[in-house]
Amino acid sequence: MRFAETVASGEHAHAGRAARIRAKSAPEAEAVVDLNAIAHNVRILRESARDAAVMAVVKADGYNHGAVPVAKTALAAGATELGVTTISEALQLRRAGIDAPILAWMHTVDADFAPAILAGIELGVSSPRHVAGVVAGAHRVGATAMVTIKVDTGLNRNGVAPDELDQVLVDLARAQAEGSVRLRGIFSHLAHADQLHHASIDSQRERLVSAVGDAKRHGLIPEVVHLSNSAATLTRPDLRFDMVRPGIAMYGLSPVPEHGQFGLRPAMSLRSRVALVKKVAAGEGVSYGHEWVAPRDTTVALLPLGYADGLPRALGGRFEVLLGSALRPGIGRVCMDQVVVDLGPDGGGVSEGDTAVFFGAGDHGEPTAQAWADELDTIHYEVVTGVRGRTVRTYVGGA
Repeated sequence: MRFAETVASGEHAHAGRAARIRAKSAPEAEAVVDLNAIAHNVRILRESARDAAVMAVVKADGYNHGAVPVAKTALAAGATELGVTTISEALQLRRAGIDAPILAWMHTVDADFAPAILAGIELGVSSPRHVAGVVAGAHRVGATAMVTIKVDTGLNRNGVAPDELDQVLVDLARAQAEGSVRLRGIFSHLAHADQLHHASIDSQRERLVSAVGDAKRHGLIPEVVHLSNSAATLTRPDLRFDMVRPGIAMYGLSPVPEHGQFGLRPAMSLRSRVALVKKVAAGEGVSYGHEWVAPRDTTVALLPLGYADGLPRALGGRFEVLLGSALRPGIGRVCMDQVVVDLGPDGGGVSEGDTAVFFGAGDHGEPTAQAWADELDTIHYEVVTGVRGRTVRTYVGGA
């Protein structure tokens, strides 16, 4: 065999061994989503909804859990409809073969509504300009658009303002009479659902009922009326109407943390593998700025997950990970690509390649997304949707 052939043969053998090693290795940084937990949470929400249908909200890529697998899991567990924010999110679900009803409720007035109309996406309208845009899209493709009115009942964000509601109803009645639209529903969103006895909750309910009455006087009879988000689904049975619209609870995070977990199971765990274990002498500083200095001879572990991957820089020196069956404190600054944890003088039996859990369900003593939120003075929504960068999303459970 010639030299070049020998080298090539060796390179192929090496590449094959490397591929086999990579195939056996878990990702360096990983967000693990438990689809069985999603299904469990949907079943709890179904029980709470009683006779009302369940719309599973999978906006923002399923709260960063993966819109398509979460949607399929939720539907299999008893949800009957899906909710998203944008048309592009809705079309992604259709391309994945999901034919369940999908509502997309936030758009610019000049959005291209045609693809959504052809795909049977239900479109939320929040002003006469939105109605005009949807009607124009329906005329362009020669199909009937399915619409839902989002009524602003006091959140003063997205939704039809009180002074424009009558015009919206007039325009929709005209469009429905000519066959360019079909009214499917009327809904609104609560401002204080996590404050169980806040007076605005009853006020918003009354305004929604009033808006439904106004629509009926214009000959617009909604098939479904809905108001309840996660918190209201679990705590306000009087707000069920025809359907409930849970989001964060489906992912196992309590919508009212101070009132408990409601039996929900967090679905996301964030973890990484140990890239390096090394000794650090007493008096030596660790990471940028040496904000942490070893008080004694110790052993540290380097974890390849940083603020570019969703570990907030503000958590530097303020978090722990579950590693080697014990909680290990993060030390020094959170860097773009990595963070360091203290293992103690004996290293705690931790080896390179071991798995560190940053947050999870808490079943094994690991921190939770809620614990991070408390430390950062934010909400768990921001924690789970903030996981990004090189973090690989993987799934366990499910059909």
